[in-house]
Amino acid sequence: MSDRSRNALKTILQLVCQLLWVLGLVVGLSGVYLLMNYRQRSLFFSHAYITLPAVFALASAVFLVVSGCLGSWLSLRDSTFLQGLFVYLLVLVICLESTASALAYFHSTELHSEIAPLSRVFQGYKGSSQDPNSRAVDATQEELHCCGVHDYKDWLETSWFNRTGGLSVPSSCCNSTFRSCNGTVDQPWQLYTQGCQVKLEMALQFVLSFIFWSAPVVFGVEVRKTAQHFQIHTSSITGQH
Repeated sequence: MSDRSRNALKTILQLVCQLLWVLGLVVGLSGVYLLMNYRQRSLFFSHAYITLPAVFALASAVFLVVSGCLGSWLSLRDSTFLQGLFVYLLVLVICLESTASALAYFHSTELHSEIAPLSRVFQGYKGSSQDPNSRAVDATQEELHCCGVHDYKDWLETSWFNRTGGLSVPSSCCNSTFRSCNGTVDQPWQLYTQGCQVKLEMALQFVLSFIFWSAPVVFGVEVRKTAQHFQIHTSSITGQH
């Protein structure tokens, strides 16, 4: 192989390594998003197992960035030890990504049961900023632009609604476009129309799907990167002989 072709391969390898850094950043951010969702709304989840895809995604993101850096270094120099380490990291990333993908798929099919405590937390709403349940409910309704579990009518069956005289729902149900909204049920058009269960499931489904589909993308990039690396290495050996 000519020096010109070898330099072109090294340039392509550098670009693929940069793509791995970007993938590592994106995969890591998806893991962070899932962990933050769980931390903010842990009362809504049956158990902490839903964070496992995020943990494996973050671990694979770290090794993606490291392997990207190592691949860039190997494009500039030859080292048997670094080549072995490079291959080991690629295998490790594939294992971590595959595990994260499998866990993400499993939890995406079990989301309804994963957030089963949601109704119980809403039923325990007291309207106090000192109450963890109330804070979680208000924060969720404001951030996700939702009201109740399925819709605002869920609030009509809560003890909190009865204690307020049956006149209004929490002010966090108010659509932000209506400045005069105070949560009264005689003006339901000023409230968010969708329930929080659907909104929460959609948000979680999105990030879990992202983690699931990142595995084949990473696998494809790594196969391409490995092939180019060994092509460069083989051409270097051939050139020496």
